[in-house]
Amino acid sequence: MFNPSRDEVRRFFFDLWRKHRANAVMTPLELQALDWVLEHPEYHALLADPEKNLARDYLPEFGDINPFLHLSLHLTVTEQVSIDQPPGIRTEFERLAHQHGSLHEAAHEVLECLGEMVWQAQREGGAPDGAAYLECVKRK
Repeated sequence: MFNPSRDEVRRFFFDLWRKHRANAVMTPLELQALDWVLEHPEYHALLADPEKNLARDYLPEFGDINPFLHLSLHLTVTEQVSIDQPPGIRTEFERLAHQHGSLHEAAHEVLECLGEMVWQAQREGGAPDGAAYLECVKRK
């Protein structure tokens, strides 16, 4: 199982942004991630300054949104939709994209449910509940 550290995830995004700006060759995963980075121009300056932002903490209790987590969740949804896991997520994502007229808005709807599922699993010390996740997405 792929389980990168916090710094590895952050370096992945810093590196892909550097490659993008240098018109360098990128891997397929980097290209997928770049699509989401380009949808979030508010993160571009942050990604251009790894020295300042590698160790920065993002505290939700102060209203901070962790851009690395956010972008990683976008990648997670992209992967889930591509393999339709949990079964039905692709159909629901497509429904939301049609409803909102935007893949990005659809992804944000799904991200809310994904975050809730992960939080519940951590809180209860159990496995993520794919069925509850899919039901949450269906309610959107």
